[in-house]
Amino acid sequence: MKKLLLPLMAIVAMTACLCACSRSPVETAVRNALVQRDTTQARFDSICSIIKANQYSEYLTREGDINYEALAQLVESVGSQLRPAMHWNVMAYGVKNYTLTIYFERSGSMVPYDDAGGRGQLKKAVNDLINYFPNGLNARINIVNDGIYPYNGTVDSFLQDRNIYASTAGMGNASYTDFQKIFNDILQAQKPGNVSVVVTDLIYSPADTRDVSIDKILNEENSLATNMFKRYTGKSIIVHQLMGDYNGNYYPYNNNAFHYNGTRPFYLLIIADNSVMDAMAASPDYDQFLNVRGSRNSYRFNQAASNVDWCVIPDWKDNAGRFRIGRGDACELTSVEADKTTGVLRFAIAARLSDLRCGEQVIANPASYDVKSLTGFKVEVKPIEQGMMTANNKQYLDGKTHIITVTGDYKGPRDNITIALRNEFPQWIEQSTCNDDTNPGSVSFGTTTLGLSSFLGGIGQAFGGQNNYFTIGIALK
Repeated sequence: MKKLLLPLMAIVAMTACLCACSRSPVETAVRNALVQRDTTQARFDSICSIIKANQYSEYLTREGDINYEALAQLVESVGSQLRPAMHWNVMAYGVKNYTLTIYFERSGSMVPYDDAGGRGQLKKAVNDLINYFPNGLNARINIVNDGIYPYNGTVDSFLQDRNIYASTAGMGNASYTDFQKIFNDILQAQKPGNVSVVVTDLIYSPADTRDVSIDKILNEENSLATNMFKRYTGKSIIVHQLMGDYNGNYYPYNNNAFHYNGTRPFYLLIIADNSVMDAMAASPDYDQFLNVRGSRNSYRFNQAASNVDWCVIPDWKDNAGRFRIGRGDACELTSVEADKTTGVLRFAIAARLSDLRCGEQVIANPASYDVKSLTGFKVEVKPIEQGMMTANNKQYLDGKTHIITVTGDYKGPRDNITIALRNEFPQWIEQSTCNDDTNPGSVSFGTTTLGLSSFLGGIGQAFGGQNNYFTIGIALK
């Protein structure tokens, strides 16, 4: 027996050596950083130094810079093979030298948002975008309606201007907004690293709509959006809906203007390359820029499925029953027993969901999730509040944003739970849409936008949809 043991040990040692030797120096460096839990900027910089010193082309761009997307894929691959699996979002390190361009709509129906007697929510939102964008004081500002026109002041003068529409009077033709020209020009002009923001009421108003049916106008709007954006499938768009005071003339689709004094929705569309948007989402430097103050609803188009950072919390105040987290594998719970009195098994998952950019109304809604299991488990999702963190759970909650509580009448002995957050066209867009804006006395006039779902739906059709924002699985044994 001893004679057989020595050769067997030699084979195991050789296999381990071959596995270790087969790793590239970059993969080894990534693995060591994860195992040692040293996911700092300094450690990332050391990995980049290895790549550049040895000219590993698979992790370099044509210009010789770090290819953050390729490196992120390697990090995720290496991390998923560890037990427990580990995540390190290195896209945040790709944030550098981004530029900001503002496209500020100046149409007849936009001017009343900046009335001197109002609270100025529109201007405040745009000023915040500039102030919260790193190096935002170097932003370029344009006025848009029938075309795109450079703002004739400085960023400082724009920020301090109390009547921006008076200051830009005479720029372009404010009687209509040419969506096709504006968005085509924006998308064509966007260079790598540029972040463009369109400030608009998102009302499609071509030059002449006399005697044209509303159905024809909305169908034209939908087709136009799909046709434009399908050429730019490498882009991402975050749309924010905000509310602003409105006092002035409103121009409906039939051109019979009327005065309106109340609140109306307006929109900020943030447009960037997918890689730029992912990098900003991963970087705390852009939190306030992407999470616009006053945003009522938001949605990101063309968002790929994410590898969400999550873990099961061993000891949580709402837990019911017993379990152990499988040795070295956070995706497996062993020695699982339901509560002896109620038969209920309940456990909690801490997850970082804020980077998904789909809005709290989606994240916190149990109906947004597909939960599959033999037991019929259900989930409840709540944001992590400051008072929840203790010395015992800090290592699990640190960096996470939400608690996913999983509950079911567990009968054992085995089960597999799959939890997925669906990426669906958001309900708020349909709820914020009207097909007739000629009656200011209607209940929904102050909260809806003509043809909103036609335009945004066209963008969604151009990009296609991801089935889920994320999927996580847990085995019970």
